[in-house]
Amino acid sequence: MYMFRSKPKLSAKEIAVQLLSRRDHSEFELKQKLKMKEFEPKDIEEAIVYCQSNGWMDDLRYAKSQVRQHVYKGHGERRIRQALNLKQVSDDIIDQALEDEDQDWFELAKETADKKFKGIKAIDQKAYAKQIRFLQYRGYTFEQISYALSELK
Repeated sequence: MYMFRSKPKLSAKEIAVQLLSRRDHSEFELKQKLKMKEFEPKDIEEAIVYCQSNGWMDDLRYAKSQVRQHVYKGHGERRIRQALNLKQVSDDIIDQALEDEDQDWFELAKETADKKFKGIKAIDQKAYAKQIRFLQYRGYTFEQISYALSELK
C-alpha cells in the first residue's frame, strides 16, 4: 500500500523568491500575493526585507521594466503613471523611472496615431473625436494628441 505524503509547506520567503524568479514584482504586488496565500504579516514583511536585501526585488527596476513595456505598447506617460500608481509604486520612483526612459512623448503619440489610423486624417468631427478619445485612453496629453493628429495626412 502506498502512503501519500503531503508536500512540505513552503515559507513566505521561498514563495516570494519563486514569484520573483518568474518576473519582477512591485513590493505591493508581492505583499498581495503572499497575503492571498494566507501568510502572517510578520512573515510577509520578513520575506520582503529578505528579497530586497538580496537585490531580488527593487521597485525602481520594476517601474523601469513597466515603463519600457508600456512604451512598447504605445502608451503615454499618464497611462503609465496610472498603472504604476495602481501597483502602489511611489511617485518618486515613477518620476525616476520615466526620467531614465527619456522618451519623446510627442513622437510616441504620433507613431501610435500613425499605426492606429494608418496615417489618415479624420474625415469629420465624429471621426476626429474618436481619434482624440483613443489617444486620451492611451495616456497622452492634449498637446501631444494635437501634435500627433496634426501630423496625419
